[in-house]
Amino acid sequence: MKRYTLFFLFLFIASNLLFSQKNYQIKTIAFYNLENLYDTINDPTKNDEASPMMEIKENRTAIYKEKLNNMAKVLSEIGTKEAKNSPIIIGVAEIENRKVLEDLLQTNYLKDKQYGIIHYDSPDLRGIDVALLYQENHFKPTHHEVFELKLWGENGMRIYTRDQLLVSGYIDDELIHVIVNHWPSRRGGEEKSRSFREKAAYLNTQIIEQIKLTDPNPKIIIMGDLNDDPTNSSLKTVLKTKAIKANVKEGDIYNPMEDMFRRGQNTLVYRDNINLFDQIMFTSPLLTTTKDYSTYKMYKTNVFNPQYLTTQTGKYKGYPYRSFSGSNFIGGYSDHYPVYMYLIKEN
Repeated sequence: MKRYTLFFLFLFIASNLLFSQKNYQIKTIAFYNLENLYDTINDPTKNDEASPMMEIKENRTAIYKEKLNNMAKVLSEIGTKEAKNSPIIIGVAEIENRKVLEDLLQTNYLKDKQYGIIHYDSPDLRGIDVALLYQENHFKPTHHEVFELKLWGENGMRIYTRDQLLVSGYIDDELIHVIVNHWPSRRGGEEKSRSFREKAAYLNTQIIEQIKLTDPNPKIIIMGDLNDDPTNSSLKTVLKTKAIKANVKEGDIYNPMEDMFRRGQNTLVYRDNINLFDQIMFTSPLLTTTKDYSTYKMYKTNVFNPQYLTTQTGKYKGYPYRSFSGSNFIGGYSDHYPVYMYLIKEN
């Protein structure tokens, strides 16, 4: 009798272990400000003469190639710990044109990853744009367009800045929409420039409403260098982002980075002040509070900041290890850390 009891106990434990060992697909979505990724050619239609790359007089081509390799190394490593693959979707900012992205994807780190490019030239005075890279065997774009952010200064003059990029497409059989942003800077001070970023956030709400015309409860990922922290009015008042999962209702935007910011995490440091300007947030259908992963849901969101991306000594110890100091190339990466999220789905 004791032998039979032990046998059935063993079967019970074994069957529970079998059913508890679920298998998941893991996909990484990332955003990275590539810090002044300009090419070496003077474009007469842009104000690229003021870029650090154009101010370099010697070994410009070699420095350009090193800059590309540094950026590619980072992109190739984001999310690989759990996804075992580089990100399937990468939003990028501070790139000059499509050509720098083509050169980036030809580096040894990325040339075998089968990335496609979605890019539009924006009216930004510095000649920098946002863009989207995607692995063609994991994400299938069906639609993309840009939305112009129209701003005017106190003198009535037009302020030319970055467009906002919308890309819609399928991961497996699930429709995902991605909005890539690089909102206006804090030039002139946070308070003076605040309304520009609030207008950038409002443009995001208009894009979302357009998406809802054909996809009523859409899965939207909003990413970018917002030049605002998760607690600023552009996010809390205009986008109405939520930081607590239990408070997220249908159609709301959940921002996991607000809690990260309150705990001291950052993506850049300026004059010893930490900021979390680089963010990824998403609409309610990508959030689960019940651990139901029958469709793709957010599993984890984080800042990618391995030790080599941080300055280790000197005046800027603890700052992101940037590429340029003034017009000098110092061998680093970017003045921003990248951010990423894992989407997972049960097989």
